[in-house]
Amino acid sequence: MHQGIGFIQDLAVVMALAGVVTVLFHRLKQPVVLGYIAAGVIIGPYTPPFQLIRDQQTIQTLGELGVVFLMFSLGLEFSLRKLFRVGATAIVAALSEIVLMVWIGYEIGSAFGWSLMDALFLGAILAISSTTIIVKALAELGLKREAFAQSVFGILIVEDILGIAILVLLSGIAQTGSLSAGVAFVTLGKLLLFMTVSLVIGILVVPRALNYVARSRSDEMLLVSVLGFCFGFCLLVVKLDYSIALGAFLIGAIMAESRHLHRIEHLIAPLRDAFSAIFFVTIGLMLNPAVLVDYAWPIAVITVAVIVGKIVSCGLGTFLSGKDGRTAMRVGMTVSQIGEFSFIIASLGLTLKVTSAFLYPIAVAVSALTTLFTPYLIRAADPLTQRLARSMPRAVSNVFGLYGQWLRSLHPASGEPTLFGITRRIILQIAVNLALVVAIFLGASYGAPVASPLLAGWVPAEPMQRVVLWSAALIVSLPFLIAVYRKTKALALLLAEVSVQPANAGFLTRALRYAISDLVPVVSMIGVFLLVAALSGTILPPTGLLIAVLVCAAVLVTVLWRWFVRIHASMQIALRETLDEQPDP
Repeated sequence: MHQGIGFIQDLAVVMALAGVVTVLFHRLKQPVVLGYIAAGVIIGPYTPPFQLIRDQQTIQTLGELGVVFLMFSLGLEFSLRKLFRVGATAIVAALSEIVLMVWIGYEIGSAFGWSLMDALFLGAILAISSTTIIVKALAELGLKREAFAQSVFGILIVEDILGIAILVLLSGIAQTGSLSAGVAFVTLGKLLLFMTVSLVIGILVVPRALNYVARSRSDEMLLVSVLGFCFGFCLLVVKLDYSIALGAFLIGAIMAESRHLHRIEHLIAPLRDAFSAIFFVTIGLMLNPAVLVDYAWPIAVITVAVIVGKIVSCGLGTFLSGKDGRTAMRVGMTVSQIGEFSFIIASLGLTLKVTSAFLYPIAVAVSALTTLFTPYLIRAADPLTQRLARSMPRAVSNVFGLYGQWLRSLHPASGEPTLFGITRRIILQIAVNLALVVAIFLGASYGAPVASPLLAGWVPAEPMQRVVLWSAALIVSLPFLIAVYRKTKALALLLAEVSVQPANAGFLTRALRYAISDLVPVVSMIGVFLLVAALSGTILPPTGLLIAVLVCAAVLVTVLWRWFVRIHASMQIALRETLDEQPDP
């Protein structure tokens, strides 16, 4: 009972002081996030004369729930529809920003003589802008509906995805001490595979389940179901050795495709606000003001590097992707800060015990300073753009104008699909179906130690157990394998029509086109089989039994071809309907 009273006392101190300080910050027209951090500093162990928090570890555990709800909310704001609409601008700008800022952070850390891991984590901390701060700043300035703001939101979406990849890579580096190009490629490949399969299966299942629950008109049932999916999926992700932040983000992105998205956001908002407040307070709890004094010079240098580096990298990336100079400047000055993702990365370094203690308070201080500057930078974007335009030499201005005209000329005037667009769509469909096939066989391989004892009662022989497991995986994956074959056939026909022209091939045109359209799918399916065999080597049957399984599968496909095609078509239609479905107001 006494321990429970102590926890209530700590929680009361945190929430009461956070409420008072944030009201004050709101009156001063400053971001409330800074108020939460300031409240943490006030009640933290480094601020005399009293220790107001007895059990700091419990408060930090609640703060970890804040990470879950924060990333879950970011996922709800992210949707595949938005990703498809952001286009090249967001991808080019986000990539250029992240690559340059990681390099700048690493070089700054090295220049100050910090360790390799400190410099590397500093680069990652500086790479991702703050979605929370940017959205609030644009809303307060009344600019959320502006065209440049939509580009900013697209960049933030891409940043969130790349930020998840950075978390995974940093975890791998921290555990092994180094990361080769081959290991990085495999790590990112596994992450992409996991994200693809999770999104496809999740979008087919979760929105429909939530729609069923929502019919009851009970907010309580819907909230409990949403939290069940959220924490259940986070547990699965942790069991697969990924971060809980990745799980929260992915399940949020999946639920973003539900028709009841706005209702879910409304129900989650109080929990998100409460636990994210505790999260930011815990950041203040770990902030030692003495460290800020000792590292004042690095903090100043890093703050300037964040502002200048993001304006240059993101603004230049936006311009190179086809936007005008004014939009590029407004985008660059809007994203010139770091925030919640940086805190998560800094916390990862502390949790894994690979970074120095001073890095965390430096990240907090830089975030606070850049957050303070954000509204002023957004307001200063247009005047600065006009001043640069007046001072720019006419020759340079003409070159920029010609570059913009050239980029606009590359876009087709009509809305008809281009050959590149059709090819890209087919390749994407092949990749998604192939990812599902790979996931099925990998799942069967990982599940073999659990399934083998269950099969031992019916199939004592170990080779026959492998036959059962591999055959089951093959049958489940047949609709997707057939889809890969059909899409590859369509791609081969398209490429044959384009590459083999009568002017060059003459009377052999038809024969060559038929040869290409038949040969490419066969060779591709042989490659798919070799890939599947390599990935499922632990459950691959002996050669004789494998041939027998493949023969039986071929007969099954011949007899039930149309049935498998209908199954895949039904799943494809269901997926498209979910993606095309607009949320209820």
